[in-house]
Order: sequence, then C-alpha cells, then structure tokens
Amino acid sequence: DTTPSHSEGGTGSGPGSGHLSAGLLSLALGTKTGYKLFSLTMVKKLDCIHESAETPDVYIVERLFSSSLVVVVNTTMPQRMNIYHFKKGTEICNYSYPNNILSVKLNRQRLVVCLDESIYIHNIKDMKLLKILLNTPSNPSDPSATYYSCPLAGLCALSINHSNSYLAYPGSATIGEIVVYDANNLNTVTMIPAHDSPLAALTFNASATKLASASERGTVIRVFTIPEGLRLFEFRRGMKRYVNISSLSFSPDGQFLCASSNTETVHIFKLEQLGPSGGDEAATWTAYVGKMFSAASSYLPAQVSGMMSQDRAFATVHLVMSAQRNICTLAIIQKLPRLLVATADGQLFIYTMDPLDGGECTLAHKHRLFGVDDDQGEGKEAEGKEVTGPAQACPSYAATAALPASGPVTATLTGYSEDGGAKKGEVIPEHEFAAGPVCLDDENEFPPVSIQKC
Repeated sequence: DTTPSHSEGGTGSGPGSGHLSAGLLSLALGTKTGYKLFSLTMVKKLDCIHESAETPDVYIVERLFSSSLVVVVNTTMPQRMNIYHFKKGTEICNYSYPNNILSVKLNRQRLVVCLDESIYIHNIKDMKLLKILLNTPSNPSDPSATYYSCPLAGLCALSINHSNSYLAYPGSATIGEIVVYDANNLNTVTMIPAHDSPLAALTFNASATKLASASERGTVIRVFTIPEGLRLFEFRRGMKRYVNISSLSFSPDGQFLCASSNTETVHIFKLEQLGPSGGDEAATWTAYVGKMFSAASSYLPAQVSGMMSQDRAFATVHLVMSAQRNICTLAIIQKLPRLLVATADGQLFIYTMDPLDGGECTLAHKHRLFGVDDDQGEGKEAEGKEVTGPAQACPSYAATAALPASGPVTATLTGYSEDGGAKKGEVIPEHEFAAGPVCLDDENEFPPVSIQKC
C-alpha cells in the first residue's frame, strides 16, 4: 500500500500530497525497503530514475522539485531527518528533533518540519534553524493513528512559490481554524475561520494567492484569498455522507481544484475567472451569485449563506475501488489537462479532462508502481506492466553512488551548518559532506507527488 504533500507528503498509509509541472511529473515513493523516484513525461512513459534500498521503512520522502535533494524519514528513527544528494549517492546532513517527525515540506527558500505540537522552519540554503513555532495544536487527527494507518498526521501546507513562502497549519484541534504564516519574514499573516470541524486537508495554488481547505466532515471545500484570508469559493463535495478527504490539489494555472477521498469519486471543481477588467464583475451568473452570497455570509445565517454559495463539480472520475487511500493531482501532459490518481495498492491512473465541458473524465492509461495486477492479461493492465518492466528498472543506490558527477555545479549551496541547527541536531563530519553543493537552480521544476508505502 502507498501513503499524498499537496501535496504536497504526509505520514500514514495513504498516498501523500503532490504537485505537478506543466509536462513533467516527479513522483517519490516510500516503501518498506527504501524509496523510489519516478518521472513521467508522457502518458504511457513512466521511468524509475532512482531506487534506494539503504533505508528501510520509509514513511516520508520529499524531493526538492526535480533536483538531487531528497529528504527521508523512516520508522526506525522517526525523530531524525536525513537529507541526501541521490545522484551522488551521498548524505548531505541529518537532524534530530525532540519528537517524532509527522511531515516535511520544502521549497527553494524554506524547509519545514512538523511535529505533533511544534513546527521547525529552516533556511534550506544552509539548514539554519530560523524559527520554532511552539504549542501548535496537536496535529494528528486520530490519536490511535500510526505511521502506516489513516488518517494522516502532521497536516500543513507550504507554498511552492518561494517569493511568498506561506505556511498554513491548523490553529485549533477542535474547529477548522487555519493559521497562515509568512515563512520568509517569520510572522503570522492571518487566521482564517474556515470550518466548524477540524481540518483534514490544505493546499496552496502555484502562485500562493489562493488556499483551499476541507474539514474532517469532507462535505464542503472552501477557497480563500491569500494573504487576506477572504472566502472566495465554496464547493460542496456531497451532502449524503461524511467522507475523509485525502488530498486537494490545484491545477498549474489555478483554474481547477481536484479533491479525492475514501469514496470512489474524485471531484474536479472549476474556479470561475473574473471579467476582462479583473474587477468584481464575474464571467458567469453562477460565479456572480456565488460572490454575492459569500460577501453576505457575515450576516446571513450560516446554513443559508453556506447553501447558497455552493457549486457543483465541473468534472468527476469514478474509480474502480473505494475505501482505499489515494491522492490526486492535476497536470498538463502532452499538451492536454490530465488528472492523476495514485492509489494505496500501488497503481497510478491517468485520466484526460475536458477543460471546456467537464463531465466524466476518460481513462488514458494505468501504471503499476509496485505489486502485481490481479488481471495482468487484460489490455490496459498489461500495458501498465510493460511501462514498469525491466526496461525501466531503477538504478540502485550503489550504482548511483558509483556514477561520476554530471556537469558543473552552479548553485550557491555550500553545505549545511551546525549554527542554529534544530534541537538535538546532529552534524555530519566535514569529510562526509557531499563533494559539492546540491544543485537548486532547476528553473522549470515543480514539486513531486510524494507517496509513502506501508
């Protein structure tokens, strides 16, 4: 089984969060034997670019966009974070924390480590500890949850836009308050009263101008402006039953938002664009009415204002299975908008979405990340097996370490310093550092989907 960061990568037994670039998907998979890194440039072409079996029971693996920097946490040492240069096969450094690590988020400016009741913010250039947010609300949504059980713990979101490194995390363990924190300037931006029940999912759009959220009930998904924290959209996923939202993800252009849960349906919502003037005049009557009722929500009864600002899903996917953790994300692959769904049994489904008319998405291809299909002989199943066959086998950790460094290093990262390190931080001796700085200058990269396997 796999475990979505989002999107963004959380702990637990479902897939982690993910973000996709326009045309390039990088996927990180944590397993009982180590971790794997994949790249997806075409619908039918999934390449395993690296596999490490040196660290067993990996429950967090986060890659910095499509660079060589990978952050790994395993169940054997859940209080320690290891940072590797996987192309050189070397460890850059590791840090230990006072409690178990629940999630890790990173962009080109900041690396954020979330514990149960505290959050550590590092400068990613030298790993200097910049801030500890203490006494944050207890983050695991289920006290009995383990690393490989649902629901996910360590809920937080870090924007991929490093110019606006906003961090969002729960402000309460009992209601759905969101704290928006500026990780660059190290100050709280706003507190958003988003839901009546505790939070279950958070994600920023690529430009960090919008934040989407869902609560443990899973019936309503709301989108807020950032940094103001004003309610912009409200989408109803369903009214008949409560569900566990496992992932939220914006499309690269911010026009669509997808949501997956423990049900068989993945919903895609469309964020209506404003008129050409960019002002308050909305492009459609539905959006106009939605904005009016959202503005009036401060004085209308909650039930009335909530119901009147809803909108139906623009597009949907009905999965062949339900009650199984999964993550979803949107990307442009081969010039067409695609919905990708990774499931806990090791499958990656790629659907094509109609950006004009929406409706039911069509299955374009299925890949097998690990495990074996029950019905290998059938058409699409067999195709998925071919993609992940021996021809695309992952290079081993030893083979990767033996490879010479490719090309000149142009980044400014000079290593990770002990000064200001995390509490109980361990420093790697100088001779164990990577021979050169880790390249962080990949301009066209977006964060990967992170999946943790139990």
